[in-house]
Amino acid sequence: MATGPTLIAPPFEVGRLYRRRTLHGEYGGQRQGGISTPHGRPYLFLFTGTGEHYGYHDGWDKDGVFLYSGEGQSGDMTFRGGNKALRDHAGNGKDLVLFEQVGHGQVRYRGCFACSTWEYREAKDRTGKMRKAIVFHLIPSDTEQPTAIQQIERPTRGASVIDLRERAYRAATAASEENQRSAKRIYYERSLAVREYVLRRANGTCEACSRPAPFARPDGSPYLEAG
Repeated sequence: MATGPTLIAPPFEVGRLYRRRTLHGEYGGQRQGGISTPHGRPYLFLFTGTGEHYGYHDGWDKDGVFLYSGEGQSGDMTFRGGNKALRDHAGNGKDLVLFEQVGHGQVRYRGCFACSTWEYREAKDRTGKMRKAIVFHLIPSDTEQPTAIQQIERPTRGASVIDLRERAYRAATAASEENQRSAKRIYYERSLAVREYVLRRANGTCEACSRPAPFARPDGSPYLEAG
């Protein structure tokens, strides 16, 4: 189970250009299509800007959610292959690294993301027929939590570590079908559930260096960062 929005910092630089052929040569994964699943790596490759002629139109909404089209050129999209891997990425311990196609075999790295929710939309397939398309709601992993959202933690202070673990495991399961307006809120709630369990499990001791927390919060609880 993932213990935070990002498991391992992907070895890519935001804004830098890469050759897709070189990426696959070094890390593996399918060389065609928008969703690539490198074997044995803690992330999935997502490529945007590759399917406009198939009716795919990815991009940011006004709330800072990246809308990413699932794969499948004809007929209704289903949760198989890359679509299933993307939906289930958190429970499988995978991060999402997004690249934008810029032409001549080059892609630009746009950052690390998490899939919060998804929805079905009506869209045309490659033949021009209307079909059910999957649109994933992606949130940048470095998105800061609003202060108001942090209050979600308060009601669980009296919960046992077992209860917190179950809540964290549920938070790391497959993304659910929701309206995109709920995507950020659900992402924050899931991240907080995992964070609170990790901190309670640590019990005031850093799990990386085995030393006590160096600071205390205003309420007296130990201050540690969840990795």
